[in-house]
Amino acid sequence: MKLARQFPLNALRVFETVARLENFTRAGEELGMTQTAVSYQIKLLEEHLGEPVFIRKPRALQLTPAGERLLPKVSDAFNLLAEAVSSAQKAGGETLEIHTIPTFASQWLARNLGNFQLAHPEVAVRLLRIAKFTDFRNTTADVSIFWGGEQRDDLVYVDLLRPFYSPLLSPKLAATIGGIETPADLLKLPLISPNDSWWLQWFQAAGLSDPKLPATRQNIFESQDLEASAALAGQGVAIVSPFFFPDELASGRLIQPFDLALQARDPIRLVYPKAKRNQHKIRAFHHWIETAIQASEEARRTVNQSPDVTV
Repeated sequence: MKLARQFPLNALRVFETVARLENFTRAGEELGMTQTAVSYQIKLLEEHLGEPVFIRKPRALQLTPAGERLLPKVSDAFNLLAEAVSSAQKAGGETLEIHTIPTFASQWLARNLGNFQLAHPEVAVRLLRIAKFTDFRNTTADVSIFWGGEQRDDLVYVDLLRPFYSPLLSPKLAATIGGIETPADLLKLPLISPNDSWWLQWFQAAGLSDPKLPATRQNIFESQDLEASAALAGQGVAIVSPFFFPDELASGRLIQPFDLALQARDPIRLVYPKAKRNQHKIRAFHHWIETAIQASEEARRTVNQSPDVTV
């Protein structure tokens, strides 16, 4: 009670809602209050602070410098309170919504996610493939896994993996030209997605300064899992990350003819809002995926018995 007298908590909640919606009437509708009651709470807050928090204009509502200083801390505080209440109410029955780039979804996460669910049966999972960076302000996603990503102060970024890229193909396709002995031999075969910049970079790193790549717009795929599927079918050579295709390489359905591999400039990252960082389901997933990625990398290197060559 003493805390409530010192800090007008209800007025702060009303202030946060008005600032977020930029409208007294809409704030009242969300809070189940009349516009008069909303105005009264804002007045109480301003009296407590000794200065206004809004500049009221005929068609707009603008934060004063005092309001601008107050809003971020108030928003964070209410987010933390919501998390605390949620954690107290339940440790189970949660659903974790994951948005992730297609190849990571199909070639790694879907294959390993069962281990997370075994370790955390209280967390249900909803997995969605996405092709662009997740805007957490306009989605129900809890976490996102994406290449790089814009850097924002309200998000947590966790580097998971910087994949290496190298040509992969089916052994049957390699046999059609008597095997692959040199990097130049790959140019005798169809290249999958020949417009991919990795092809030119890889051939140049292999010592071919002008590899004469096909100019065709055919045989172009939007993601690595599709490119690898085409390579498995013998349609051409794909330049993809061996990390995502350990079973195909171990079984011999795909081969990596050269150790030379180029590392991606940007990492694949786990991203989630800072406001949700203390939620049980997100902390559990964060810890699990970092550990699982490391184990997958170590297993791949053990099987390959040859290090990636960074250029």
